[in-house]
Amino acid sequence: MKRLIGTIIALFAFLVAAFVFENNKQTAEQKRPTVGILQTLSHPALDQIHQGIIQGLKDEGYVENKNVKIDFQNAQGDQSNLKSMSDHFKQENAALTIGIATPAVQSLANQAGSIPVIMGAVSDPIGAHLVKSMTRPGGKVTGVQDRQPIPAQLKLLQTILPKAKKIGVIYTSSDDSSTAEYHEFKKLAEAQGITVRPYTITSTNDIEQVAQTMAGKVQAVYVPTDNTVASGIATLLKATNAAKIPVFPAADTMVKSGGLATRCVSQFAMGVLTGKMAGQILKGKNPATTPVKRVTSYETVINQKAADELNIHIPNQVLQAAHKKGRIIK
Repeated sequence: MKRLIGTIIALFAFLVAAFVFENNKQTAEQKRPTVGILQTLSHPALDQIHQGIIQGLKDEGYVENKNVKIDFQNAQGDQSNLKSMSDHFKQENAALTIGIATPAVQSLANQAGSIPVIMGAVSDPIGAHLVKSMTRPGGKVTGVQDRQPIPAQLKLLQTILPKAKKIGVIYTSSDDSSTAEYHEFKKLAEAQGITVRPYTITSTNDIEQVAQTMAGKVQAVYVPTDNTVASGIATLLKATNAAKIPVFPAADTMVKSGGLATRCVSQFAMGVLTGKMAGQILKGKNPATTPVKRVTSYETVINQKAADELNIHIPNQVLQAAHKKGRIIK
């Protein structure tokens, strides 16, 4: 009888402990905030931003599956996916959402309600109607501006190709960010006597034909921060390489894919800064009064293999800059 009573007591204690454990687990789950991350589409530059966001959140003390739930969604370039995924974050009562690239941020910002939205790499936050000002956003959106050093990129192109006077720019007509970068590049280049010819696309399906048309009319091609072009960079390079025309992209990932050279802000560094800002908002900062930030240092990236295939000499000063801060892809 004593043994039976002992067994019953032990079983009862076990059931109580299990109940307490499960109850504590559910309480912890309820206290753990959900961060929704919406990426416009897949390509290396945006993937690097995503990886940086995870690191930035970690730097602020938010570790996935420990004290924060991260719900990552990728729209794969589909506008209807952006809308449904944004709805999903609202329905699961996310504490905060992060958009990677302008279309994702715009979709999140268009959601009714007050869930904070953090921009992950948006070139023109004001032009995209996401914030009222860079210093005082004024609403539920703040974050990181993808501000590439376009003057430095133009100077790099001129240093490598001092005789280039006709430059083509390929970008997506519906992309506010890449359109803004095109206009800035055009203004700077034309002030120095360079003719800039725009070539617009609406999807990756247009790249092959536009690239073939462009290749015979320009001496070099500049690619702004454009997600659609980045997704089809191989198609662009196939046409430009055949015509022996170098491509100068705004993002280092497109140089790695075969572009010639760039001076750029690290995509990963922008992601880290985005993640840190998200962590600070989770801790109580108000997005309406949190200034938009940007990474202010940049690196020089050279694709030596592409230079050799195009028979282009890279000046020593450019190589030295890449060795000092940046990298040379061989």
